Amino acid sequence: MNQCKYLIFLALIISCSTVRHPSSQFDPTDDLHRPLVHFTPREKWMNDPNGMVFHNGTYHLFYQYYPDSTVWGPMHWGHATSKDLVHWQHQPIALYPDSLGYIFSGSAVIDEKNTTGFGRNGTPAMVAIFTHHDPKGESAGRNDYQNQSLAYSLDEGKTWTKYAGNPVLKNPGIKDFRDPKVMWYEPGNKWIMTLATLDRITFYSSPDLKQWKKESEFGKEVGAHGGVWECPDLFQLNYNGKNIWVLIVNLNPGGPNGGSATQYFLGDFDGKAFKPFSTETKWLDYGPDEYAGVTWSNTGKRKIFLGWMSNWQYATVVPTLRWRSAMTVPRDLGIQKIGESYYITSNPVPELNVLAEKPVVLNNIQAGNFDLTEKTGLVNGPSMIQLKAAQIGDLSIELSNEIGQKLIVGFDQQSNMYFIDRRESGKVEFEKGFAARHTAPRLSTKQDMDMTLVIDNASIELFADGGTSVMTAIYFPGNIYSRIKLQSPGNLRLESLEFKRLRSIY
Repeated sequence: MNQCKYLIFLALIISCSTVRHPSSQFDPTDDLHRPLVHFTPREKWMNDPNGMVFHNGTYHLFYQYYPDSTVWGPMHWGHATSKDLVHWQHQPIALYPDSLGYIFSGSAVIDEKNTTGFGRNGTPAMVAIFTHHDPKGESAGRNDYQNQSLAYSLDEGKTWTKYAGNPVLKNPGIKDFRDPKVMWYEPGNKWIMTLATLDRITFYSSPDLKQWKKESEFGKEVGAHGGVWECPDLFQLNYNGKNIWVLIVNLNPGGPNGGSATQYFLGDFDGKAFKPFSTETKWLDYGPDEYAGVTWSNTGKRKIFLGWMSNWQYATVVPTLRWRSAMTVPRDLGIQKIGESYYITSNPVPELNVLAEKPVVLNNIQAGNFDLTEKTGLVNGPSMIQLKAAQIGDLSIELSNEIGQKLIVGFDQQSNMYFIDRRESGKVEFEKGFAARHTAPRLSTKQDMDMTLVIDNASIELFADGGTSVMTAIYFPGNIYSRIKLQSPGNLRLESLEFKRLRSIY
């Protein structure tokens, strides 16, 4: 009898150890560096945002997830949902690896016209389009180990059925053939797939998401090519009544500050081919820690962007404990014209203000040597700073703790560059390139200047000049940064500065 009980107990232990979903026990204070206003997995490894779709008042975020380790492994699709883009509910894992391979990045759509036939009784299917990555084929040295497949859900993403006819788009022999981003193209009454294919983008079309025809290629000799092209996106933004097509292409390595980054092109798309306005390389985020960024589908004219807040240069060795990686804050995208060129603007979604406590508002500040903490009190968590100056000028904003660690962010007028300096930010020794001063050009030609900073326990996001210059960086201080000081050699006058503490999303 005792032996039987022991065997049952042992079986339960083994069973529990192989359950593949986020732990129900979750303490957001389990790690000094866990963000409190950014999405993180409860535990284990996360990278690219996937399958982001809005449906029936709910934002769905799927993501590359490995539930068995804090380093990259066989990819699943994790799942979380939100009503407001701020507070997130963890859901069971959506897609698991199978005989066709790991579940790599992709997108999701709502098939309102039931082109797939997956819908039932008037309920449209939520359809995931993803890359099946066959590790056996990769190990064997083949070039066709990545193919595109489908899965569908009829219950708001709670359960999924993989299409029996997978893969729906077979690899023609291209080593990197992945990350399908799908959209409905109404003028042509067809679906368009934007696919990363080694060093370029290939566009495919389909009437039903199952049968695909190649339309065109773009980018072999255009844009940045320091590494492989990944995680593309194609959509429209409106500028003064003019619809402009945006093509996002993530690149690894080859970013402006090393490692991973997100570039973009603006132009026209006719349902077959993308034609850029210019071949100038443009970056959606110049910082070292925004990658694989794409937008939510099914949001109408509003385009909301989200990126993975890390860099493949050091993502697997950052000093977090139970979890690895966070997402950026969601960002609204727009377009601004500077001179004769168009640029994407990127700004934190206004929904983030639901976390804001009563602001400290200051006017006409001389920023020569200004201790903001004297006005706000010691900082003990996430915050947002928004400032405006009538003239551009040198400005440094220093975040520091009592053990001498500091992060400095600001603007250098001589070089016309924004910067984030994390050389003395805390733990930096885990990767030789982490401790650095990263920069972003000031694109605006206006004489005034504005900056918004979103500060969390281990990250900062800088949005300057209406969101035309953007930087994201992570850091790992020994203690939380509790003091904020402004410095300006030219004693820059700030018209206004607003400081807001942000409540935790947990």
